[in-house]
Amino acid sequence: MKRTLALLLLVVAFVPAVMAEKTRPSKQYTIEQFISTVAVGGASFSPDEKEILFSSDESGVRNVYAIPVTGGKARALTTSTTDTTTAVSTFPADARFLYTRDQGGDELNHLYVREKDGTERDLTPGEKLKAGFGSWSGDKKSFFVFTNERDPKFFDVYRYDTATYERKLIFKNEGGYQPELVSRDGRWIAVSKAISTADNDLFVHDVEKNETKKISEHKERSEFSASDFDPASKSLYFTTNDGSEFQRLRRYDLASGKSEDVEKAEWDLWSSTFSEDGKYRVTVINEDARTTIRLVDAKTGKNVALPKLPSGNVNSVKFSPSGKLLAMYVDADRAPSNLYVHDFKTGKTTRLTDTLSKELDPEDLVDTQVVRFKSFDGMTIPGILYRPHQATPESKVAAIVMVHGGPGGQARRGYKYSAQFLANHGYVVLDINNRGSSGYGKTFFTADDRKHGREPLWDCVEAKKYLSSLPYVDGSRVAIMGGSYGGYMVAAALAFQPEVFDVGVNIFGVTNWVRTLQSIPPWWEAGRLALYAEIGNPETELEMLKATSPVFHADKIKRPLIVIQGKNDPRVIKAESDDLVEAVRKNNVPVEYVVFDDEGHGFTKKKNQITAYGAILTFLDKHLARE
Repeated sequence: MKRTLALLLLVVAFVPAVMAEKTRPSKQYTIEQFISTVAVGGASFSPDEKEILFSSDESGVRNVYAIPVTGGKARALTTSTTDTTTAVSTFPADARFLYTRDQGGDELNHLYVREKDGTERDLTPGEKLKAGFGSWSGDKKSFFVFTNERDPKFFDVYRYDTATYERKLIFKNEGGYQPELVSRDGRWIAVSKAISTADNDLFVHDVEKNETKKISEHKERSEFSASDFDPASKSLYFTTNDGSEFQRLRRYDLASGKSEDVEKAEWDLWSSTFSEDGKYRVTVINEDARTTIRLVDAKTGKNVALPKLPSGNVNSVKFSPSGKLLAMYVDADRAPSNLYVHDFKTGKTTRLTDTLSKELDPEDLVDTQVVRFKSFDGMTIPGILYRPHQATPESKVAAIVMVHGGPGGQARRGYKYSAQFLANHGYVVLDINNRGSSGYGKTFFTADDRKHGREPLWDCVEAKKYLSSLPYVDGSRVAIMGGSYGGYMVAAALAFQPEVFDVGVNIFGVTNWVRTLQSIPPWWEAGRLALYAEIGNPETELEMLKATSPVFHADKIKRPLIVIQGKNDPRVIKAESDDLVEAVRKNNVPVEYVVFDDEGHGFTKKKNQITAYGAILTFLDKHLARE
């Protein structure tokens, strides 16, 4: 729901936080040294469970790799030098594997198979379509694919034959649904339909009867999300916050139509999935901006001891087909994500990757702190604080309010190279969770609805006041920075609160809500009206949208601005940034504009990340230097 809007644009105290004084000198590193850290993701076991398929940008562009489960050097299976290539899954009985790729960041992914002889085959050929892998059937004789080739607005579901790739349409999406999951027996498909960004309905489609049934009757605004079908295809497990502030896990019996609670936590329970053999179920919890997991015996519901892992976030948990091995990613404030595998029989846990750049000493990076402050109306606003080693009351430093995308995203603990890079160069960073962020209950999540450019922005103004109250921050040198919706907040801050922040860093940010909402990619049609309900309807609320769009108020911008934009961005099109830059330059305000011809909504290539963040640091140093 509002988390899908994020696709548009991924010690508690109420007094100033004062961390222990850092006496250790800190070495500063270049952006090239930071970017030489490797980004990895995804995990799929080979049929013999001797290797894991995953994605890595070790070459500078994301490609598919395989690595032994016992450890060793990863080998590249694809070698693209231009387009992001993401690992999806190995085949169940041979050396073939699936992956996706778009073109220059346009997000029009196709699903490919690498054949046993090394040749590539596009399983979803065609122009201007978007496709993705769903899951394997229980018997592995087929797999399911979601594609909008028939109608660009909606995704249909096809069953592909594993051996021949012959396919059959099993769900023709003519009701504006969003397919989520297919049961292992192929009979049931969980689909959802958005009402608003914080309200939706969940349905189960019976393929045999070609009937779709709503399973989410509710009166109050609530979210529902399919999590997994049980291995026997008798129940659907889903999360919901219906009747509560936070997401909990429920089970829907496909035969009787009855639902019951299964599991809950004091925070949002994100998902719960089964091992292939049905022995285990793993639950993922968003615990105060950090990810934790629970592993339970699926029969008894009793907790199973987790492997010993470094402190941090545990993500992307994946069981091997036999259930004997468990792959997962772990990251922490000073440690980027690494792939681990746990052997249940031996009890041994092995780290397979070592992603932090060899040129970086983790002791020179900083630990984060969860902080909270009161906003203008008394609402408590959380954030993640990065304090540089060199920041002391005797040597105050400049600061940055960093705003996440969404608006329903969340600033989280864990390794974030952009914030660590800026902290390493002496900037205090407050990664704010302004109202409207996810993870703090649905009241907080919906507190920004139809208030963009006002209350959420005012939270950022209060964040500057909070930073200024810290004894090691120079309150006369504070920037605001963000990407996507966070970039909108930057432009809005400079236009609507022109005296507050000293500079702005706008990374592919929305500047014109009218055009953004009118140019929504066709494959977002299922959530279009939900976005209108959240932001405004360009057909009926034109003046309201203009009032909250910074580009129409750019004459008020007087602070230096840098804008970063991908030419192929399908969400925030380049014209948005072009117009803002042109308008601000008319004010005789310093504006820098960096455009990448081979990127979309987000920068996936190392060379472009180096250029972008190198330019940002130079800009900040120039305009926030101590006088």
